[in-house]
Amino acid sequence: MRDLDLFQMALGLTSPWFVQGCTFEPDKRHLEIKIDFTPGGQFACPVCGQGACKAHDTEEKRWRHLNFFEHRCDLVARTPRVKCEKCGVHQVAVAWARPGSGFTLLFEAFAMLLARQMPVAAAAQIVGEHDTRLWRLIQHHVDEVRAAEDWSEVKNIGIDETSRKSGHNYITVVVDMDASRVLYATAGKDAATVEAFAQEIKQHQGDPAQIEEACCDMSPSFIKGLGAQFENAEITFDKFHVMKLIGTAVDEVRRAEQKERPELKGSRYVWLFNPDKLKAEYEEMLAGLSLPKLNLKTARAYQMRINFKQFYNQDPVFAEDFLKRWYFWATHSRLEPMIKAARTLKEHWGGVLRWFESGLTNGILEGINSLIQAAKAKARGYRSTRYLITMVYLIAGKLEFNLPT
Repeated sequence: MRDLDLFQMALGLTSPWFVQGCTFEPDKRHLEIKIDFTPGGQFACPVCGQGACKAHDTEEKRWRHLNFFEHRCDLVARTPRVKCEKCGVHQVAVAWARPGSGFTLLFEAFAMLLARQMPVAAAAQIVGEHDTRLWRLIQHHVDEVRAAEDWSEVKNIGIDETSRKSGHNYITVVVDMDASRVLYATAGKDAATVEAFAQEIKQHQGDPAQIEEACCDMSPSFIKGLGAQFENAEITFDKFHVMKLIGTAVDEVRRAEQKERPELKGSRYVWLFNPDKLKAEYEEMLAGLSLPKLNLKTARAYQMRINFKQFYNQDPVFAEDFLKRWYFWATHSRLEPMIKAARTLKEHWGGVLRWFESGLTNGILEGINSLIQAAKAKARGYRSTRYLITMVYLIAGKLEFNLPT
């Protein structure tokens, strides 16, 4: 079999296309395959699909292909424009590459595979291309697949923010809680981000009125946005954030008391974890600091936190009674941070209790957030918010790309 026939078969070319020749430069580690079409060959109109159009004129185009062994490989083709009686003159679409791309479809499929597994800069180094070109490629395919998504069956959502970089710089992520996939991500963490998602859902055969449950933290902006845009959605306040609220209050009690009680120094981590999660050294410290004779305010606040954990183990019938008793205990504790935390729960009473109906937590979002932060750490950050959002969709959007394998 001749080398040209081999390349013809390997590239899957069909009439009127054929491999016209190839050049190989070992010193430059470069292979160039030249493609042409037979004289008088006819092509389908790229606009209406009519398949009996002859070439009007030609232009030489070049595409980066998968490497030939360790050598760079380019395809070069004399690409015609056809004249359609109905549509006029247009560039024909070639089977091996998408319109406007400088890469073949197989190269793009390989680049997308690498981008899901490693930083784009590392993938660019492997394939020998500038990372900006790869980002454009990735963004095209991500945007194309997302534009075709159908959200008409989405009922339950979760909303949370994740940091883009140090400082108050965030993106908001919206997740389909049933499918565990990112639906939408955008810069910021205010009510406008929820409004933007409400507009986005309309572009995906959905309706804000179809959302029945929403899980989020007690951020006023998220609550305001959900109330304004999703009138049928019941809000569940994520139990992780509820426990964090109380844990933060305990730490505030410790920091204030530590100024007068030096025995509390170095005990911060003792009060952050449950007794069964403590290391041996901290177990001993906790036992000593919990002695009644010390009468530590921090120990009392810690007991309130441990007791509150039992709230989520209650029978739904008795959950509100339990919460009322805990609220009374906290508000009469004379510990200002605990009183403040209890009053915050009072303001969000219905959303805290809603957990017993919906069972929703932002655990899925926390898991996705860990993937995002791991990708960000590997890449040592992203040059723009758009790059980060594109990567969020790529690693957590469960997108299915229609690319050759």
